[in-house]
Amino acid sequence: MSTAPTAVIIGVGPGLGMSTARRFGSEGFRVALVSRGGARHGGYLKELAAQGIDASAYVADVTDHARLRAVLAEIAGDGDIELAYYGPGPTQQPTPLTEMDVATARSAFDWVWPAVEMVHEVLPGMLDRGAGALLFAGGLSSIRPMPMLGQLALPSAALRNYAITLNAALADRGVYAGTLTIGGLIERGDIHSMVTADPVRFGASEGHTLDPDELAAAAWAMYRARDRAEEVFDVLGG
Repeated sequence: MSTAPTAVIIGVGPGLGMSTARRFGSEGFRVALVSRGGARHGGYLKELAAQGIDASAYVADVTDHARLRAVLAEIAGDGDIELAYYGPGPTQQPTPLTEMDVATARSAFDWVWPAVEMVHEVLPGMLDRGAGALLFAGGLSSIRPMPMLGQLALPSAALRNYAITLNAALADRGVYAGTLTIGGLIERGDIHSMVTADPVRFGASEGHTLDPDELAAAAWAMYRARDRAEEVFDVLGG
């Protein structure tokens, strides 16, 4: 069993997920990467190893709750989970709110339930130790009306509220919870790549991008200071 603290990065991708892995890994954490496909894991692990970061990778579709629980249990078996980061984005296409039915609204929350599953799996151990942190990445639609996102605004608001309320519930128990509320295209991420590859369809990205290394630095600062439940990053304008 490793004596280094473990940072679990759920929903890792080439943008914020990997930046978070590098930041916490550079601070002495063992990193466990989790994503729904393993095709890019080899490259991720090679990159982290070149920086002297101890890392492993696991395949799990977060909507497969049994698989997610099994992976988290396996990771915890190799060492205490000090940080659990939830960062996958919704995979649905937006439906206009004016056309949304109950089934569409309900299905949007499939993005939230894995976050709850993650917390349910890792929080008991953190509370037993009186140490640990839960971090979430969400969207700006949780605090600003963004009708173009349709039903996806609903789980975004729910995830933000969950993180902030967890922060209050865990006060004075040694465990921290916080959320990054992100309004902008995260550089090097998959969505950024898609948008910049087709500016005619999606519009210009200039002035609307965020450096994932800066977001990861903010996540580290939140983890260390534990004096705020949220950081908002907005390059989209009012």
